Amino acid sequence: MEVQLTPETEQKLTALATQSGRRTDDLVEDAMAGYLDEVAQVRVTLDSRYDDLKSGRVKPIPGTDVEAYFRQKSATRRAQ
Repeated sequence: MEVQLTPETEQKLTALATQSGRRTDDLVEDAMAGYLDEVAQVRVTLDSRYDDLKSGRVKPIPGTDVEAYFRQKSATRRAQ
């Protein structure tokens, strides 16, 4: 498999490989493995949240309520 990187990203990768004494291929492999693990975990979380909403175990909060909550929280913080 080939991966196309921007020149800037390739420079960063090469610099990190030089600093760490590791091969660029190994760094890319480690980065991709970590990224894919993270994406898989996010997918599990999102699926679980969707299932909770769909089943009615949790109720959605309207966006306007969330916005009002954070606006009030910010206003309280600024007033201190």
